[in-house]
Amino acid sequence: MDTIQDLQEQLKSGKTTAEGLVQSALSRIDATKDLNAYISVLNERALARAKESDKRRAEGKTLGALDGIPVAVKDNMCLEGTRTTAASKILENFVAPYTATAIEKLEAAGAVIVGKTNMDEFAMGSSNETSYFGPVKNPLDSSRVPGGSSGGSAVAVASGTVPCALGSDTGGSIRQPAACTGVVGLKPTYGRVSRYGLLAYASSLDQIGPFGATVADCATLLSAICGIDPHDNTTSARPTEDFGAKLDAGIKGKVIGVPKEYFGEGLDKDCKAAIEGMLKKMEAEGATLKEVSLPHISYAVSSYYIIATAEASSNLSRYDGVRYGYRSKDARKLFDLYAKSRSEGFGKEVQRRILLGSYVLSAGFYDAYYVQAQKVRRLITDDFNKAFESCDVIASPAMPGLPLKCGMNESDPMAVYLSDIYTVSLNLAGLPGVTVPCGMAGGLPVGLQWIGKPFMEADLLGVAATTESLNK
Repeated sequence: MDTIQDLQEQLKSGKTTAEGLVQSALSRIDATKDLNAYISVLNERALARAKESDKRRAEGKTLGALDGIPVAVKDNMCLEGTRTTAASKILENFVAPYTATAIEKLEAAGAVIVGKTNMDEFAMGSSNETSYFGPVKNPLDSSRVPGGSSGGSAVAVASGTVPCALGSDTGGSIRQPAACTGVVGLKPTYGRVSRYGLLAYASSLDQIGPFGATVADCATLLSAICGIDPHDNTTSARPTEDFGAKLDAGIKGKVIGVPKEYFGEGLDKDCKAAIEGMLKKMEAEGATLKEVSLPHISYAVSSYYIIATAEASSNLSRYDGVRYGYRSKDARKLFDLYAKSRSEGFGKEVQRRILLGSYVLSAGFYDAYYVQAQKVRRLITDDFNKAFESCDVIASPAMPGLPLKCGMNESDPMAVYLSDIYTVSLNLAGLPGVTVPCGMAGGLPVGLQWIGKPFMEADLLGVAATTESLNK
């Protein structure tokens, strides 16, 4: 896989042009279309943007950090004048009237958007099998899922169509697919990146983040897209940083927290061996391993699914067949318009989560479920805060085992939900996390998740970069 740095060197030396890079990316997208990683491929738009980049370079103008680099974006982010479907029938023909801030920042840095990637419908799923446009295939093993919900973006990078891509992460939807496909995936601190123009699943949990072939690529992308946004009042006022500044800092002197709750029952033994093997290498490089405890982490999945579905039921109420999106042709009354448009437009998994969310928000169960889940969320956040008093970063599996076999979303949905067990807690606490390959098990890559303190992405990526170098 070519990295951003590789392509930048090729452009700088004159070995290729931005137009040449985009044409090559489009050719690879076509050659790998059986993976179903893309919903929309933006040929004409991408080539026009590439020519603009080449013109800037030829005229000696100031170039952006990503000038001429092909990038893919998940199809739940608006890009003006292009389809934005969220992989749902209900938005199959919706054309975005504006551009998401994260994509705006990418294009301001000179990046060329070549396509919108496939995903679980409205980002609801951990397997990328709930898409109205069909499942995405794992390029490493077609019998297994690529992870979700940002599986299309992960596969776009893993298959070499682009060096980097954007995804969104509500409960692990960047970190999990990264682990399944052997690439790097970063979920930033909540508020680090604007959510304006991101079709909401669960507003207090969603966060846009990058996929890359390397840790350095993720750092470059994050530097381009982060920052305060007047359109999103949840964005942090912290200044934009160079997130690649500490990639060569090494691990010596760092204290790595190892939660005892994460390395017990439920973790595949081969995956556990690969992760523990990497931690021993980190220790040999000068890091200190320290056992920490996250006593309320066993409640993370249940509290996450209560909060996430509650917010989803509210956010998705706007898709009613009246203002935009799919409208049932059989509706004769107002109630039928709502009921038929939504039941025909939403897939089974989305309907399941809307029903669950409506249930926990209902008058008789709000206090018993939703309020209790928010209290647990606070306890989980406190657990992390206490753990970080004695360590710099926390090591964790990204998944309990290897990528799930295809079809389990239908046959065993509970197993799919539980595959989020190591990732959802970061969204509940708003923490940054990055998944980086750390070894192999059963011929497939194993992802090690590094968890950092709020807004300490640069330090976190430095640790991840050491993992990357030790894994070669």
